[in-house]
Amino acid sequence: MDNLLAVAERFKTIGKVTDIREFGNGNINKTFLVTMDTTGEKHFILQRVNTQVFRQPEYIMLNMRTVSEHIHKRLQDVSLDAGHRWEVPRVLLTEDGQDHWLDSNGAFWRALSFIDDAQSFVTIQDSKHAREAGYALGMFQHLLSDLPAERLVDTLEGFHITPSYLQHYHTVMAKHSVRKSPEVKYCLQFISERSSWAHVLEDAKSHGRLCLRPIHGDPKIDNIMMDTANGHAISIIDLDTVKPGLVHYDIGDCLRSGCNPLEEETEQWETVHFATDLCQAILQGYFSIAGAFLTENDYDYLYDAIRLIAFELGLRFFTDYVEGNVYFRTRYPEHNLARALVQFRLTESIESQEATIRALIGDMR
Repeated sequence: MDNLLAVAERFKTIGKVTDIREFGNGNINKTFLVTMDTTGEKHFILQRVNTQVFRQPEYIMLNMRTVSEHIHKRLQDVSLDAGHRWEVPRVLLTEDGQDHWLDSNGAFWRALSFIDDAQSFVTIQDSKHAREAGYALGMFQHLLSDLPAERLVDTLEGFHITPSYLQHYHTVMAKHSVRKSPEVKYCLQFISERSSWAHVLEDAKSHGRLCLRPIHGDPKIDNIMMDTANGHAISIIDLDTVKPGLVHYDIGDCLRSGCNPLEEETEQWETVHFATDLCQAILQGYFSIAGAFLTENDYDYLYDAIRLIAFELGLRFFTDYVEGNVYFRTRYPEHNLARALVQFRLTESIESQEATIRALIGDMR
């Protein structure tokens, strides 16, 4: 606590720190909620950035500041729906004007403003929540749709590039042995049967059918903040993965996390399914905003994105399990294997409902 207090006090805030506690359930960074005795903003977020994952964290901060400043300017000219507000976490500076602080051990710390009167959920609560989640992603992408992608640094090269993950998987499998339990055999066969299809979005990009835009990179449901007063979406947080990319990565990830009622940490992987009613509601909210900037080619690859991102995350979880859990934080040795099983079962459910999902997309074009 004393060390955390010393770190928190490095950032310029009004008031005395009275409490610091762990916050959220992220897999990468270590996050704390700081409470202060002030009549103004009573909380802020303190984070230790995982520099094993984000090897150039100063570029993350550059992207965050670029995006937040651009959105604040756009909000001056954008009309929000009645009852909606939109907020972007502000980067808090240190006393000497820096957007981060390095402690004596070289750990990279940052502080962000806290969004009051808001909450997030691990799973979709109802159809209204689903529509608002889609609206949130559409609004985020809309506010950045006129920001040139080259203004952003690619802070995670290869992120969401499924062929690269597949290549890494083969490299890991060549170096590591794994006990072939029934679950492991299932994963091995699952990956093998889909390897030739994993290039679908990257091939479309290389042929000029899809183009790079600013994306969030990780718009899962628990990163979408909802107004506690009226249930409207008001923000997407966790901007570490903001970068140039395909908007398909975002909508695919949003649907992957939003349409699994059992959520990705469930132990009941055999019963995981993709809920098309939630998919329809999320797409309704998304297209109510995103229709202004999506192209015909974008629509053509939406189903592929929904299927691919679920498969991709399962591939990443399984590879990390085989490699010894070096990327994602885990609670037990088979945690990443369990996560992979959930994503692969979700992918199967998506595949079994391809006609329905394509029809939902077609109805909204």
